[in-house]
Amino acid sequence: MRTIWGHHHAQRPAPRPEAAPSVPPPELDEAERRLSGALIRVDHVGEVCAQALYTAQALATRDAGLRAHLEAASQEESDHLAWTEQRLRELGDRPSLLNPLWYAGAFAIGTVAARLGDRSSLGFVIETERQVEAHLDSHLARLPAADLASRAIVTQMRDDEIRHAEAAQQAGGVRPPLPVRWLMRAAAKVMTTTAHRI
Repeated sequence: MRTIWGHHHAQRPAPRPEAAPSVPPPELDEAERRLSGALIRVDHVGEVCAQALYTAQALATRDAGLRAHLEAASQEESDHLAWTEQRLRELGDRPSLLNPLWYAGAFAIGTVAARLGDRSSLGFVIETERQVEAHLDSHLARLPAADLASRAIVTQMRDDEIRHAEAAQQAGGVRPPLPVRWLMRAAAKVMTTTAHRI
């Protein structure tokens, strides 16, 4: 409930574009603002799902070291959640109305992944973060050039996701089989397409 309806506070300050203090940020026109809002809403949904996934996996593991690893990654994802929530407000937009559904589905998936064992659970993290990295790259290509604030946030999020995948791999994670990766991509496509509008 805290993830879906709470107001979130980041431990790290939100990334901001590097510019001279005397230079005002470019103004977005209405079409650019709507596009940025839709893309950041999708990114916010991704962070809601990340909280569910990491929470479920941390609850299911019996390995204290893995639990600590998952909780540390979850904290960085909490920063992302707060940043995207704040940016949505700045853009005059709103989170997805389906966040309870996204959270419940991601929690169930995280629980199943964890039940397959710690190496599979870490492998699920690797694949999830790699797909998120590709997704964030696509958003950087689509965000309006003038939306420097959103670009700074998405860039930092992508860098963090790359580190999470690398850490999970170093911890012994094994990527899921190809059919599972295809299924994960298909589920992500449904979520991102729907959250873009709802």
